[in-house]
Amino acid sequence: MAETQLPISNDLRENHGGNVLNVLYQDEHIVAIDKPPGMLVHRSPIDKHETVFAVQTLRDQLGKHVYPAHRLDRPTSGVLLFSFSSDIAAALGKQMMEKQIGKTYHALVRGFVHNSGMIDYALKYRYDKIADKHKRPQQPPQQATTVYESVQRFEVPEPVGKYQSARYTLVRLLPSTGRKHQLRRHMVHIRHPIIGDTTHGDGKQNKFAKAHFNFSNLALSCTQMGFTHPVHQKWITVNGEMHYEMRRLLDELAPFAVG
Repeated sequence: MAETQLPISNDLRENHGGNVLNVLYQDEHIVAIDKPPGMLVHRSPIDKHETVFAVQTLRDQLGKHVYPAHRLDRPTSGVLLFSFSSDIAAALGKQMMEKQIGKTYHALVRGFVHNSGMIDYALKYRYDKIADKHKRPQQPPQQATTVYESVQRFEVPEPVGKYQSARYTLVRLLPSTGRKHQLRRHMVHIRHPIIGDTTHGDGKQNKFAKAHFNFSNLALSCTQMGFTHPVHQKWITVNGEMHYEMRRLLDELAPFAVG
């Protein structure tokens, strides 16, 4: 099926009395936003004190109910799909489950990634004692695959831990499954943890990025998502970009780019 890009709506910059989310795509059935890092998609027992959520913020911004079609981890930014009906959300969720949605992420990772490849590594579900207290324990490892591609490498001539220099690679990641923390855990599996990952990453590298570049976010953004429109049956591509702090970090790393 030929790829079709419907017109992307203008950023909604009106004052809604709070956060304003960047709308990347909108029609009468679906809306896609650029979720900022640190924002929860919806209320969660993980943080009972949080008061800002993507679902409520977008609902207030558009003046109508929205239904999330998928999730992004709190520290992960980028393209996030919603619908204006539960049926459309379920249809998009079904596409997700059947691996019919194309997702592209960009991440900055530790070390030099020289080639492209595929990570085929099953992941055990990691339970959160609060958020997952009702889930069935002892699930077997779930099949998970991620294609990775090296985009640009950087080397900062400053020692970090046992390394004589700080080496980074900007990678493009294309997951075909959507397991919990899949990209973060897959990159750790091949010894290239994502910068800023405080759960699975390299603490020394995270401290270095904070001290030298004032970077304390997760360097992971969903930058593109493609899906078949459940109503029009046309292929839709929604393009986003890396979050501001990640782009700023890459700008500061630019003088240290290597071949």
